[in-house]
Amino acid sequence: MTRLKTLAMTSVASASLALGGCMGGEIPDASAPITQQEASQGAEFHPQLLAEFGGTYNGPQAAYIESVGKNIAVQSGLGDARSSFTVSTLNSPVNNAFAVPGGYIYTTRQLVALMNNEAELAGVLGHEVGHVAARHSQRRQAKAQQNTLLGAAGAILSGILLGDSQIGNTLSKGFLQGSQLLTLKFSRSQELQADELGIEYLNKAGYDPKAMGTVLQSLAAQNALDAQLQGRNNASVPEWASTHPDPASRVQTALTKAGGMTGTVNRDTFLTRIDGLLYGDDPKQGVIEGRQFLHPELRLSFTAPQGFYMVNGTRAVSINGQSGQAQMSTAAYDGNLERYVRSVFTAIGGEQQQLVPASVERTTVNGLPASFGTARVNGSSGQVDVVVFAYEFSNDQAFHFAAISPAGRASTFTPMFNSMRRISQSEANAVVPRKLDVVTVGRGDTIQSLANRMAYDSGKVERFRVLNGLGSGGTLQAGQKVKLVVRGR
Repeated sequence: MTRLKTLAMTSVASASLALGGCMGGEIPDASAPITQQEASQGAEFHPQLLAEFGGTYNGPQAAYIESVGKNIAVQSGLGDARSSFTVSTLNSPVNNAFAVPGGYIYTTRQLVALMNNEAELAGVLGHEVGHVAARHSQRRQAKAQQNTLLGAAGAILSGILLGDSQIGNTLSKGFLQGSQLLTLKFSRSQELQADELGIEYLNKAGYDPKAMGTVLQSLAAQNALDAQLQGRNNASVPEWASTHPDPASRVQTALTKAGGMTGTVNRDTFLTRIDGLLYGDDPKQGVIEGRQFLHPELRLSFTAPQGFYMVNGTRAVSINGQSGQAQMSTAAYDGNLERYVRSVFTAIGGEQQQLVPASVERTTVNGLPASFGTARVNGSSGQVDVVVFAYEFSNDQAFHFAAISPAGRASTFTPMFNSMRRISQSEANAVVPRKLDVVTVGRGDTIQSLANRMAYDSGKVERFRVLNGLGSGGTLQAGQKVKLVVRGR
């Protein structure tokens, strides 16, 4: 994906993958093989999911991940052959894994990078297979017809500010669309059942079932570290970016379920096979460096407000904070900026809500022609301001921010609106991706000395510990393999 796709904020059906009307009849139990109906549904959903999460990652590590995934999936009894399942590694910087009916299983390369052995990889994919085997998506759909396979999992700011209203629902979907923050939220009991099934599959395949607990520990630690690095005091905020909500509360349960069972973990094999895995943002989709977003191919950059954090997606960059939320994206442009701004407002409002700015003003930002407008909306918790700020980059290319904040507080985004700029070719060339570098600990190496090689300006030791599953008291031994994140073409 080299360009941000056009974002139509009311056109969420392609990513929502609603199951309503598709699941007539009795829902099969967890021991029943994949039905033809489920296989057809999965085949329909598959290309849409790939598009939502950056496409398939085609690095040399993908074939290994696929092999492990198919091996664990066969243990479920959903299919009697590895060919019954499709296992995809997604080119996404978000920690996520999920599966859909029909034997389609997904993990992001970022989540794989967080793992420390093959048993953990098998555990994560086995957990997702467990959701499919237990038909959790169908059961959730049967209870709530408004649920979608990729529905908004958890309240986001627009929903909080606007309540259960048409404009609130439209904005909630619009601000998630293309952001890779679309997931299916399962109940706690369903998550625990998927953990149990995943542990059962691990045991059948000869893996150490405790891997389910250790990978949840790593995910919980990563959530906490992300919150710390982003200046948040709530480590659970990214839960809607993962199909593993609240991993910290499930760690001990998973470890208890594994009990005294043992098995292989294949740590060195796993680390050797994922060496060189792309880590973090793919420059072809733009990169986040602290509060700055740079897209070397689109040649643009902007800076998020102080106290906000960003999530990079396939069709939008989400900017999130306590006092507002925004997205940067693009839409069809015919050379008229005022018409462009008004069309974005129309898209945000949708069919049920006419959203019109009080006026559209013109200005110039860092040499770029720009236009902006504001509309005040009545929500159940008070009024909010919706701002659209657009920039012309060429006669047929424009980009825009769509932002929402409590009434009178849209100025929190002003520094960001004024930071949009065109970057030089030399700046673009300087954007180098990060990748995993698996190294062997030498006799003189320490956590500090190895962490100093991490390609970050801050939090090097903390990042190294979480990446390698080392708690605050964890130590290293000479000859042990560990992961580093380094710069590499």
